[in-house]
Amino acid sequence: MDGTQILTLGLGLQAPWKLKDQHLDTTSSPHRLELYVEADRGSLYACPECGKACPAHDFADKSWRHLNFFQHHCYLHARVPRTRCPEHGVKRVEVPWARPDSGFTLLFEQAAMSLVREMPVLAVSRQLEVTDKRLWRIVHHYVGRMLGDLDLSQVANVGVDETASRRGQRYVTVFLDMQRQQEPVIFAVQGRGKETIKAFSAFLEAHGGAPGNVVEVVCDMSPAFLNGTAEHLPDARVTVDWFHIVQTFTKALDEVRKRERREKAHPKALRWAVLKSMNNHNLTEKQMVALRELVADQGATANAWIIKEKLRWIRRAPTARRARWRITNYLNVMREAVAGHTLLKPMAKALNTLERHADQVVRRWYSGLTNARLEGMNGLFQAARSRARGYRNESNFIAMIYLIGSPVGRMLDEAKST
Repeated sequence: MDGTQILTLGLGLQAPWKLKDQHLDTTSSPHRLELYVEADRGSLYACPECGKACPAHDFADKSWRHLNFFQHHCYLHARVPRTRCPEHGVKRVEVPWARPDSGFTLLFEQAAMSLVREMPVLAVSRQLEVTDKRLWRIVHHYVGRMLGDLDLSQVANVGVDETASRRGQRYVTVFLDMQRQQEPVIFAVQGRGKETIKAFSAFLEAHGGAPGNVVEVVCDMSPAFLNGTAEHLPDARVTVDWFHIVQTFTKALDEVRKRERREKAHPKALRWAVLKSMNNHNLTEKQMVALRELVADQGATANAWIIKEKLRWIRRAPTARRARWRITNYLNVMREAVAGHTLLKPMAKALNTLERHADQVVRRWYSGLTNARLEGMNGLFQAARSRARGYRNESNFIAMIYLIGSPVGRMLDEAKST
């Protein structure tokens, strides 16, 4: 078997295409392996519209970047014909080794996308020695193709949350199909307001789903999300995730700590001690000491910390009915604890928030749904954003969200195996 046969097998060329010539240019930097593919004169080509074998009308020279040959860049060159079909007229044929209008072979794109899933696009561009803009065009193509094939006809339970896209209060809202065990991301859109729910509703209809099919939405207590759900997903019940209740009380606790610190000194370790105290096994020795001193002090921060910690009593309720009863009793007792204490006003606001959304909080005992998966995926999105040191625009960040959490990754794996 000679070199031409080996390269032909490696490229997967089939009739009428043949490898006619190859040349390794060692004078250029980097070195280039040039492969020239042609078809025999008089060959017939499949019409891109109907597949009928047709003669060539004319030819145009095309080139594609292929996977490296050892350490050398590799380029594929071919004279690509236009067919003259009796039914569809003159059409440019599609070559089997590359998609239309791409400057890369399919194998190169699959390798690039595999790297992009694990590394920042800029780092991949340096490794492959192509511009990051060209790589982003590949990413957007495959993401767009995945979205075009997305079937949302069975979507009934949806999780919604925002994730920061860049500094300056810039966000992207992500929607999950809560019934999907794998690749749950089904939609992502710039912003975090009521309009994101409207955009999701339209996207759902465009992909075989129906807003009326959505019966449960899991989200935080944002008025924009709640109002948007009521207007654009009218048959959905809302479950306010417990994580967001704890987050509300934790932020209020930290505000009390800051207010009290202006009047008396706190240990430096106290801040993280009160923020992490729902998971005491994560506390350092200094933080545990600071927490014990806080409780012994019986100041405003200590009272706020106790109010927040007592939320666990509600969380452990065995049924929805017991949870509703515990919320009522919790609110009555804790309101007496904060009454007349100026420093505890943030906790009073948190208690009011819990009361306003009590029915939606209790809903989790019926639906059994939480936003834990979305919060976990949010960590992956932010890790990718951190590795990349931010993205040039929200469109690129959204494409990466799809790449991490949607079927586009599986689609590439399947394509690679064929």
